[in-house]
Amino acid sequence: MASDTVWGTGDGGSARPVGYAALLRQREFAGLYVSFSLTAAAGTLADFALGSLVQARTGSPLLTALSMFGSSFAAVAGALTLMSVADGGRPRRTLVALHGLWLAAVAAQAVPGLPLLARFGLLLVVGFFQSLGTGARMGLLAEIVPVSGYAPARSLMNMTAGGASVLGFALGGALLTVLSPYQVFGLAGVSGALATVVVAATVRERSVRAARRPGLRETWQGNAALLGRPGRRALLLNLWVPNGLVVGCEALLLPYAPGRAGVLLAAGSAGMLLGDLVTGRLLDAAARARWAFGLRLLLAGPFLLLALRPPVVVAALLVGAAGVGFAATLPLQERLLALTPDAERGQVQGVESAGRITWQGIGAAVAGAVAQVVEPGWTIALLAAASLAVTAASRRAVRREAAAVTAGGA
Repeated sequence: MASDTVWGTGDGGSARPVGYAALLRQREFAGLYVSFSLTAAAGTLADFALGSLVQARTGSPLLTALSMFGSSFAAVAGALTLMSVADGGRPRRTLVALHGLWLAAVAAQAVPGLPLLARFGLLLVVGFFQSLGTGARMGLLAEIVPVSGYAPARSLMNMTAGGASVLGFALGGALLTVLSPYQVFGLAGVSGALATVVVAATVRERSVRAARRPGLRETWQGNAALLGRPGRRALLLNLWVPNGLVVGCEALLLPYAPGRAGVLLAAGSAGMLLGDLVTGRLLDAAARARWAFGLRLLLAGPFLLLALRPPVVVAALLVGAAGVGFAATLPLQERLLALTPDAERGQVQGVESAGRITWQGIGAAVAGAVAQVVEPGWTIALLAAASLAVTAASRRAVRREAAAVTAGGA
């Protein structure tokens, strides 16, 4: 964990609140942040290019949804087998190696004659290692910033992901009017290469956090301990399922509005950026906890109205409002961090990310399958209703867990 000599303390030795400017003045965080930004932009460009290519070739809502979010299914396999490496391996070295793997996959996607089966195979390979990359990155983040800076740091990175998505979807839609999807893959590769250089040049290596050598057994034992605690299970349920079902709604925006999908996706990302800005920067921890349930309702509620086929401007406003609701992840992630021992932070955050990503894939697959027989607008409404039902049904368990964290001094 970063020392007080770097970040300073307030009167009585308590940590001062850490703002965005203070975070960005710290060289390692700035490097991790810039690298993450470039990676997010590259991933958005690549996903949009692949989704557009599959939609044009097949016209299938299911295959289009899977091409944009299908790598999520492999993430859970990585979480079940590799996640102990996030704490038991050298995190910077692990992160740089995974950047290289992603670059190789994007380079292969840029080959025009590659069969669709091979393209989906590459998605699964990248997805398998995705949770490990997140665990290594977030484990580094928890060491680079102090506890008081964790929520602002996650907020800033989430906002960046939203901003990169806005840029990526908008730019991807514009580029595909003048470039082929294969050329857009090439641009994504350039952004990813820059991200690799930045993280290698700015982030120093950390020592291994776990006492034992990482492996399959250690991964299973850590995951069993994580899922065996009721408080953590309640948090994970709310981080995974409602979000995943809403991502299923987003996965149908291409078949829902083929000529305007980039606008709708960009609006959702803009809403996500706004939500993270307000929640992470303007609200304190207590306020974030109070707003968590309302934000989860906002996450899904606006998608119900897309069944009415509103004009594009109204649809964009609805999708943007729903994007604000993704900020509910911040207070839930704070609670999860408060329940996690230092030596397990990489694995726990990697599992949280893997489950969230996997549920995104499940949501996309369910959405695509239902949309084969039900009109996309009504399918979106059905998934939104399911998300709201899960949020409402699990509210009591989350409130009980939040009270336990507060009583424990978290």
